Amino acid sequence: MSWLLLCLSLAHAQASDLQARIQKLIDSSGAEVGVYVDTLDGAKPIAIGADTSFHAASTMKVPVMIELFRQADAGLLKLDEPLPIKNEFHSIVDGSVYQMDVSDDSDSEVYKAVGKTMTLRQLCEAMITVSSNFAANLLIERVGAKNVQATVDRLGGTGVRVLRGVEDQKAFDKGLNNVTTAKGLAALFAKLAAGKAVNAKSDAEMVAILKRQTFNDAIPAGLPAGTAVAHKTGTITKIHHDAGIVFGPRPYVLVVLVRGIQDQKVSGPLIASISREVWNELGK
Repeated sequence: MSWLLLCLSLAHAQASDLQARIQKLIDSSGAEVGVYVDTLDGAKPIAIGADTSFHAASTMKVPVMIELFRQADAGLLKLDEPLPIKNEFHSIVDGSVYQMDVSDDSDSEVYKAVGKTMTLRQLCEAMITVSSNFAANLLIERVGAKNVQATVDRLGGTGVRVLRGVEDQKAFDKGLNNVTTAKGLAALFAKLAAGKAVNAKSDAEMVAILKRQTFNDAIPAGLPAGTAVAHKTGTITKIHHDAGIVFGPRPYVLVVLVRGIQDQKVSGPLIASISREVWNELGK
């Protein structure tokens, strides 16, 4: 056997073993889990339930950010332009007005700016780092959900669907939800890692924002302290996701989508344990 074939054979065996260990963790959890691991170097990805559709929760804020930077690059807006902060949004079902409730949001700072202005850059920072739903809705109205979806499709985010902002109850009741797959979300992060989502400069800035996320109980919790991770979480009832780029010696994209666990103190460690298995195989 040639050296190349031997290396390929060993890599395949390692991937198969890693996949089996991840599957064992999933089976013991009793949850429905989608996983996608992309080593970004052309090796075959690890995919478990990777085409299964999940409620996207706040992971949909990643394509919103990408579209914001795309429009800035195209000259359609400026990231430092001010945007009036109004707590008034329209349902995609019938156009009726609804408002965001600070008690249902992960951040209160944007609400303090109602009647004032914030820059698009500030809103993007809040949307990603502290997962502000209010900021996300303001940006979705500014860039347009259809434009976000067009960019998702162009970047190969199969199964990622961005229809609307957050807390549109009428849309939720009709099943009109933002959804994602592990494979589709991984494709967006792979583009960011390669500097091909918008361009190298914009993608580097977006990665830097993702590195500043403050919720770190999932993928980062399974990694050695200090490991850089550009990621975005998403949580709602019985839904807990984390997806991002892990910057180890051999950088990789990891997406873990979890459905069916009520307590995030259980789902977080599950994602962390999967993250740890991947790091132990790829991060050293």
